Amino acid sequence: MLPHLGPIMASAPVRHDLVGSLDVAAFPPLYGRQIPRSGNSILSSAVLCWANAKGFAMARRCDLTGKGAQVGHTVSHSNRKAKRRFMPNLVNVTLISDTLERSVRLRISTHALKSVDHRGGLDAFLAKASDDELSPKALEIKRQVAKKRSEATAV
Repeated sequence: MLPHLGPIMASAPVRHDLVGSLDVAAFPPLYGRQIPRSGNSILSSAVLCWANAKGFAMARRCDLTGKGAQVGHTVSHSNRKAKRRFMPNLVNVTLISDTLERSVRLRISTHALKSVDHRGGLDAFLAKASDDELSPKALEIKRQVAKKRSEATAV
C-alpha cells in the first residue's frame, strides 16, 4: 500500500499481475512537470500520473476556515434518499494585508469573507485563527505577518 497517496489508491483498481509490466516512460509529463520517480515501485509513478490527469490537484476547501464538502441525502417527497454532496460556497478573492502592505489571492468561503470583515481584516483574522484549519498558503502568510509585526515592535 502507498500511504503517501491517500484516497487515490482506493479509487484506482490495482492488478498485481501487471505491476511489473507498467512502463512509466509511456506516460507523458503533465503540464511540463516530470513524473516523480521516488517511491518503492513503478506503480506509484503511474498512479500519480493518473491522479494528475484526472484533476485531483485542487481541493474544494476554504483556505482560511478549512470548511469542506459534506455528505448527506437528497430526500424526495416519497422519502427516498439519494447520496449527495453539500459543497461550500467558495470564491476567489484578493485580500489586502495591512502589515505586509500587499494583496493576497485566496480561495475562501463566503462565510470566511464575512468573518474576515468582522474581525477587522486579514491580519486580525490570521492572528486569531488556529494553525490546524489554515491552508499551507494561509499559514505562510500568517508567519510573514507575525514576523513583520515582531520586527516592527522590536524597532
